[in-house]
Amino acid sequence: MSKYLTDSQIHEINSWEEFQRMVTGTQYKRWAFRGHEKSEWCLNSTLWRYLTDFNLHRSIWAHQENRIIRLFRRKAELFLQHVPKEDDLFQWLALMQHHGAPTRLLDFTWSPFVAAFFALEKAKTADCAVWAVNSSALQEKKYLFQHEQAHREAPQPECLESYNRFFISNEVAFITAGEPYNMNQRQIAQAGTFLVPGIIDKPIEAILSTWPNPEKIIAKFILKSSSIREEAMESLYYMNITNATLFPGIDGLARSLAYELEFHWGFNTRTGKNNPGFNYIDSDNN
Repeated sequence: MSKYLTDSQIHEINSWEEFQRMVTGTQYKRWAFRGHEKSEWCLNSTLWRYLTDFNLHRSIWAHQENRIIRLFRRKAELFLQHVPKEDDLFQWLALMQHHGAPTRLLDFTWSPFVAAFFALEKAKTADCAVWAVNSSALQEKKYLFQHEQAHREAPQPECLESYNRFFISNEVAFITAGEPYNMNQRQIAQAGTFLVPGIIDKPIEAILSTWPNPEKIIAKFILKSSSIREEAMESLYYMNITNATLFPGIDGLARSLAYELEFHWGFNTRTGKNNPGFNYIDSDNN
């Protein structure tokens, strides 16, 4: 469970059919989703995890975040075919995130099924989770309770000056959502978007719990992996939601082969019995 959410915001899901019914209903249209392999994980950024895991002093967080952004922008050009505009910071941050650097961006997707794939792929018997955030509500409410200057200037992650003032300072507890203008292949394949918090020492759900009507802004689906995963993963496979499609390129193809161990068109890999209409032969290499 989560100490920041009420019972009405948490949905325990016991079947794949129940999950599909809920996320395709009218209540969660135009929400963004994120899958977690473990249900107890909070919505924290990789930047926060690195800073806290290695016990870096709170007073140097802003300086060090600024430093790695500057280092990436100075050196990445050597490796890039398409170099973002110098002043398009959101594009630079997305590139950093894409290539594994710690940033304050949190990856979300407009597809609840892509999020479910990321939640269930490596889940075994422990519960996993899909988080849902009403991104349109963020645009309406993100400056509530904030200081006058933030309300007036509408801080955005794409502007370096704005980012330095309202994000790196880690003082203004707002959250914005969106994508850079130029998206990479992976973002397109995953229907990706980002949540960008104004402070990183609190998880997203803690920030949103202080807003009016948080039940209309954030929700959490706890998936019972032991009863859902087998059917869900097969269903997602038929939807062509696999590592090969979500991570274009040979790395994604290689990662997708793990699930191919679990699946075969001709027989059930858990019972060893032929599927209806198939007559499996030992020498079959399909």
